[in-house]
Order: sequence, then C-alpha cells, then structure tokens
Amino acid sequence: MLEDFKNSQGVKASSSKKFREALSIIECPRDAMQGWHNFIATEKKITYLNALLQCGFDTLDFGSFVSPKAIPQMADTAKVLGGLKMDNSNTKLLAIIANERGAADAVAYEQISYLGFPFSVSETFQQRNANSTINESLKRVEAIQLLCEKNNKNLVVYISMGFGNPYGDLYNEEIVIKRTKQIAALGIKTISIADTVGLATAFEVGKLMKSIIPEVSNVEVGVHLHSAAKDREFKIEAALNAGCKRFDAAINGIGGCPMAGNELVGNMDTEVMLQYLESKGYNLNIDKLAIKKCSLMANEIFV
Repeated sequence: MLEDFKNSQGVKASSSKKFREALSIIECPRDAMQGWHNFIATEKKITYLNALLQCGFDTLDFGSFVSPKAIPQMADTAKVLGGLKMDNSNTKLLAIIANERGAADAVAYEQISYLGFPFSVSETFQQRNANSTINESLKRVEAIQLLCEKNNKNLVVYISMGFGNPYGDLYNEEIVIKRTKQIAALGIKTISIADTVGLATAFEVGKLMKSIIPEVSNVEVGVHLHSAAKDREFKIEAALNAGCKRFDAAINGIGGCPMAGNELVGNMDTEVMLQYLESKGYNLNIDKLAIKKCSLMANEIFV
C-alpha cells in the first residue's frame, strides 16, 4: 500500500539499505497524559518518565507549566521534574508553556533545555488554549524568546491547527506559511507543524511541508501529527519525502489536546513510527527493549 501511495505522489521508492542522516525523535508523554480522564499519580509519572529517559530519544516533552485549572493533570510538573534522573541520559527535556508566567517558571529549572509554545493559526483555538488572540500570542512568543535567550534555553513553537481546524475559522496554506515566517523572524530555530485534531491526509501533510520548509531554510521544521491508526505510516512517509527531519510521537499512540473541544485523536504511535523509519534505513539509536518496557508500563498507567 505504501508503494502505491508513493507512486501516486510521484515519489520514487528509496533504498532501505543505507543509513540516512539522523532524525530527531521527540517522545511526548505530556501530550499522552494531559487529557487522560484519571489523574496519574506523581510517583507513577516519575517512574514512567525515568524509563523513557533511558530509551535514547532526542527530547522528552515531559510536562507543562500552565494553569492547573486548565490542565489539572499537569499540576504536579515541578514535583515530577524533581524526581527525574538526568545524570545517565542524553535526552533533553521540553516543557510546554502558554504565557510569560509559565515561561518564567520553566526557565528557572536547569534540567529543562526547551520551552514549547503552542501558537495556533485558528483564532478560536488560540483563545481556548492560551486565552489570547493570535496577534497577542505573536507578542508573547517574542517576549518568551527573549526570556529564553537570557536563560540559555531554546524555544520550540508549535503551529497548532496547522492542517485545518474544526471551528470554521479561515484556513489555507498561505496563512500557515505567513505565520511560520513571522515566528522564524523572531529568531525561533525550531518550529513544529501540528495536526492538533488529526484532520490532515497524507497528501496534505506532504504538500504543506514541501511548501513551508524552503520558506524557512534556517529553521528545523518538524511535525506533531495526530492520526488514526490506518493513516500513520502514510503521514510519516509524506513528511519524510517533504524533507522533514523532526518527528513527535507518543508510546502506544496515546494522547490528544483536551482544549480542542472535540474527541481526542491519538498521537503518532512511537513504536509504529520507529519500525517504519528503521525499515527505510534510518539509524535511530533507540533502545528497542527500553521502548518495549515503556509500552508495557503505559498499559498499566493509562487505565
């Protein structure tokens, strides 16, 4: 099926026998946990995250400094951080923030390398998720970037609803490109295009990424895709062929955004993604046994 899809897009099948340049794999337990219906005990979070730190991921999106009223599951992020064992892991930590206050909290922790800010191209979702307009959020990004620079942190901006929205807000490719270029102009070096509610087809993923990446050539452009199980590999393939080198995922495909106001659509499944990328010749340096252990742990935690 994947070969048929590639042929339909005019993409030549590639050899899987030689290893390609490295990809950045970002594991997102925060996205898996944040909308979970039962509160996950702090100690369970710590144990799970410490296991994930042994897998070999580039980055772990571990928690968020946001209002506990908005996302109760993340109210214990500071306590969780205090229990993480970073001394025997090369994985870097990323924390999500929604405003300057959260950013100020996050930059105070030496263990955190990255702050992640969700910037929506949907006005409705930006209000729901960050209680601000798009233009106000652009100013927030500028202020947070300055804060990060002063504190030796890196800011990752997620273009939320990057492939469309369920609210009827105006959406087209030009809007996404415009906002991505505005973000890049502020000095942001990592931007991830997020399919927040899993609307995109594989064709749409490839088309948008092929348009965006050349427009911001000095930026690492990634994807944070939500997807039904049947479409996962097609979407990964489309992003790869467009030149994407940064991919977000979550063990067992758990997760979604509770602020979107619709039924959660699962994250990209980490194991499915890793198996697919390795089949295409990418040497990911991920510990498969550690991944399997985490998958079994997730079965016990997400109940």
